Amino acid sequence: MNTEKNRDLILASRSPRRADLLREAGYDFQIYFPVHQEDPIQKEEPPEEYVRRLALHKAEECVQFLPQCGHSKIILACDSLAVCKKEILGKPKDEEDARRMLRLLSDSVHYVHTGLCLIRKDPDREIRRLTVDSTRLKMDSLSEQTIEDYIASGLWREKAGAFGYQDGNDWLHIESGSASNVVGLPMELFQKLYQELLQIPQTPDCRTSNHEPEK
Repeated sequence: MNTEKNRDLILASRSPRRADLLREAGYDFQIYFPVHQEDPIQKEEPPEEYVRRLALHKAEECVQFLPQCGHSKIILACDSLAVCKKEILGKPKDEEDARRMLRLLSDSVHYVHTGLCLIRKDPDREIRRLTVDSTRLKMDSLSEQTIEDYIASGLWREKAGAFGYQDGNDWLHIESGSASNVVGLPMELFQKLYQELLQIPQTPDCRTSNHEPEK
């Protein structure tokens, strides 16, 4: 398992932006890099259900690779996509795909949906929280020069919808919802669910397993 620092919160994501959000909020965590290829969306599957499913798959993959230990760990996994005019916009394949996405988004309302899965892995059980957060945005009308300048910057790479809210572009506006959700991790929702999982009492067997063995 590829990890960064051995702590009890594990981020199952390759996204540096999600890791940055957690660090900026003061969390210590470990990183697991998912290796499973993302499944394509199923016919007539709503975008919200699709990101929920992908987040769950990433979290479950991480659980499978966790070593056995005598204390609890919490796995966090996310998946995000943008939706505009009923078209699902994942990460662009190349520059031309990024141009196409930005032209579609120009002068339009769109949504960013993030599936969020947390799994508390105790020695004797798993407790899950699985949900979706959505943010509504409006993009100004973009000139071809603005699009080309953004393409040339490379900031579109590895970003759903070919844009990053964190890039500070003055042509992108949130109309409702979480700003951190647009970056890829809805921090308000994560913190609420994380605290819920932390406050669930351990079972007697789990508490016993946390004790140091007698010498």
